[in-house]
Amino acid sequence: MARPKRNFQSGFCYHITTRCNNREFRLTRLECREVFLYAIKKAQEKYQFKLYALCIMSNHVHYLLEPKQPEDLPKIIHFAIRNSQFAIRN
Repeated sequence: MARPKRNFQSGFCYHITTRCNNREFRLTRLECREVFLYAIKKAQEKYQFKLYALCIMSNHVHYLLEPKQPEDLPKIIHFAIRNSQFAIRN
């Protein structure tokens, strides 16, 4: 059975958590964190969301953000992860 559709609403903040594949510790090096921050900045320029907090741990990331358009939330996270994963992978 499929998961129920998420109900994103305007004006709300969302706490999002993403983790590295296989729970690997891929975000331990400073260079990896800088690449990830750059990807978040590019996502912010593209989707115009408010980033209230960001916590990069060694194998996962916490975000507290408010998307300009509620339907952009999955696109924001996908964009940030997609644009940083290849640099972090190695």
